[in-house]
Amino acid sequence: MKKIISFLLLFAFGLSSCEKDDICDPGTPTTPRLIISFYDINNSNVKKKVTRLKVIGDDQAKGIVFNESALEDDETRYLTSGDSIGIPLKTDANTVTFSFILNSGDVNPAQTNTDKIKFNYTRQDVYVSRACGFKTIFKLDPLKPYEQTDPAGDGLWMQNIDPINLNIEYENETHIKVYF
Repeated sequence: MKKIISFLLLFAFGLSSCEKDDICDPGTPTTPRLIISFYDINNSNVKKKVTRLKVIGDDQAKGIVFNESALEDDETRYLTSGDSIGIPLKTDANTVTFSFILNSGDVNPAQTNTDKIKFNYTRQDVYVSRACGFKTIFKLDPLKPYEQTDPAGDGLWMQNIDPINLNIEYENETHIKVYF
C-alpha cells in the first residue's frame, strides 16, 4: 500500500511540474543583421540598385549574393531589396570583416572590384523570453565603426560610407549608407 501511495504522490508531483510547451513566435525580434543601403554618389537622396554583388565574410565559405546569375552552389542569397542588404554580425566577437565584390560572376574578371570592410562594435545579450531565449544587439564603435581597405589596389568602388544608426537593434531601419 505504501508503494502505491508513494507512486501516486510521485505521479501527482510529476504532473504538477509539467508546463505547456513554449514556442517562440516567429514575429519576435531576434538578433538583428546590419542593414546596408546603397545610394547614388551623384545624388545622395536616391537609392541605387546593386547588381552582381557578392558579400563574403573572411572566415565563411558561403557568400551573400545580390543576383541569381552569380549564385554558386556554396552560396546563400539574402535580399531585402535590390538597394539594401542585411549582413550578420558575429555574436561571439567585437569585429567582423566582409569582402564586398562588385561585378561578381562577370565574364570579364578585370571588371571585378573588391572592397573589404571590417566592422567594429560592442555586443549585449538581451533576454527576450523563456521560449525565445536571448538575442544579441550591437552598437557600432562611435570613433571607428568600420575600416575600409582595397585589397587589390584597383580603387574603392564604395566611395563613401556613412554610418547613420550606430545602434543595431532592429532590421527595419538602415544602419549604414554606402554611396557608389
